[in-house]
Order: sequence, then C-alpha cells, then structure tokens
Amino acid sequence: MARRETSAKGAGARKRSERLSARTRETVSAPVDGGLAELVPDRERPRARTLLLDGAPQSHVDLDDPAYLSFEYQRRLGHVIDLAAPPKQPLHVVHLGGGAFTLARYIAATRPRSTQQIVELDAPLVQFVRRELPLDPQARIRVRAADAREGLGRIQDGWADLIVADVFSGARTPAHLTSAEFLAEVRRVLKPGGQYAANLADGPPLAHLRGQIATAASLFPELALAADPTVWRGRRFGNAVLVASDLPIAVAELTRRVAGDPHPGRVEHGRALAGFTGGAAVVTDADARPSPPPPPGTFG
Repeated sequence: MARRETSAKGAGARKRSERLSARTRETVSAPVDGGLAELVPDRERPRARTLLLDGAPQSHVDLDDPAYLSFEYQRRLGHVIDLAAPPKQPLHVVHLGGGAFTLARYIAATRPRSTQQIVELDAPLVQFVRRELPLDPQARIRVRAADAREGLGRIQDGWADLIVADVFSGARTPAHLTSAEFLAEVRRVLKPGGQYAANLADGPPLAHLRGQIATAASLFPELALAADPTVWRGRRFGNAVLVASDLPIAVAELTRRVAGDPHPGRVEHGRALAGFTGGAAVVTDADARPSPPPPPGTFG
C-alpha cells in the first residue's frame, strides 16, 4: 500500500514537472502593478525565461541551472556575491526588489543554507513569478510584499552579510531609495564588514551616478563601481553596479572577473572613483529624485 502511495506521489510530481516544462516553452503574461509582466522562453535553454515588464527586460532565470546569470549587470552582482565570503559559506542576504528572484536563486544554488529575505512591492508580480517559476521549497527564501525602504526598516540591526538593491519602478529607481537616509538604514541592517551592492542606471551626463557615489561615500569608507566602458565614458545609457562596505572590498579579483565577462566591464575605486564624482553633492530625502528614464529605444 505504501509503495502504491509513493508511486502515485511520484507520478503527480512528474506530471507537475511536465506541465511546468511545457509552460516554459511558451510566453505567458499577466497584468501586475508595474504594468504587463511577460515571461519569454529562452530558445537556447529549455527551462529558462526572461522576465519583461512593459517590454523592458528585467531578469533571466534558468530553472535547470539557477547559477547561470545571463544579464550583464546580474553577472557583476554575481561576482560581488561570490567574493562576499569564502566559497559555499552561507550568508544572510536581503534583496530589495524581487523581479524573478534570479539572484536569490543564484545564492541558494552556490551558497546552500543561506537565509534570504526578498522585499518586493509588486505583490501580483510576486504571485506571477511564484506560479510560473517556482522557488526551490528547500531554499531558505522568504518573500515579503512591501516597499523596499519600509521592508528594510523591519529588519533587525546587524542581520545581513549582504544587501542587494535592484529596485526599479517604470525603469527608474524611486527617489526615496537614492538618499543618504536610505543608505543609513542599509548600514544599520548590515553586519560589521557586510556589503551593499546596488544596480544603478544612468546615461549622459551621468549626474545621477555621480550623486549616488558621493552619497554612498558619505556613509561607507570603501567603494567600487563596475560598468561598461561606454557607460563610464558617458556615451550611452546603461547599468552600473556599486559596491560599498566599511571594510576593504576584493577590488583586484572583482576587476579581473568583470574584465573577463562576455561583455567586459571596468571597475574603479579609490581616488579614481572619487575623482569621477566631480564634486557631486550628497543626496538627501529633501532633494532626492528618481533615476533618469532610459531614452526611447533603449530596450528595442
């Protein structure tokens, strides 16, 4: 009797897996708070999908290989994660912005037994991603539907080894997540020696990016920034990954890894990064603005 029950459960699991595999071969969509969410199949990876929000690529997930990072900026955040502690050491991680939970899945795969909290404002998006791209039930990942700053405020002092911020609303980072007051909350939640990593987006003349570096420098003594050389030179709109800590960052190894990516990037730190800010002012809640919108055709 027990064998028949086990067999039935196994058959049910296989059918669920087959249904999920069939779903990952077609585009599915749903209205969410942020617009229209779509999961588009990856032609080269059978169970991989790209999440689009109102046509803008947001993240990529491969259910068969969650350690695979496709997007340029996510690869750079992956390097930061890899260098945050010795290999496979579990971490306490807060993700501000959920998307398709790509980096949380990456950490669960590369650092088993890590404990993670995802704070994502768009509850319908969370439900859509959970349904179409289920999380591993064994992963220690908690997802909370809340504003990023509000959710961060509920986390105890000194809990996190790493905080990853990847928050966009209408392709722009909300103003209240760009200020020194926000970063003071980040620092409160980090353990001593913990790291903050943020996905930033900007284009010529890079005023937003310079302001974010100056703001982070007012709270953290150690900074590094990774970006495509054309973004550095102010030639196009793009992403940059900012890393901040109160202890030295593994800049040499981060530089090597970023330079070795399929789309090589450049890392700056120290005096060169300070010089890049060009005397930009620290951003406060009183004068904070959202990041600039991407120019027309950026995601075309």
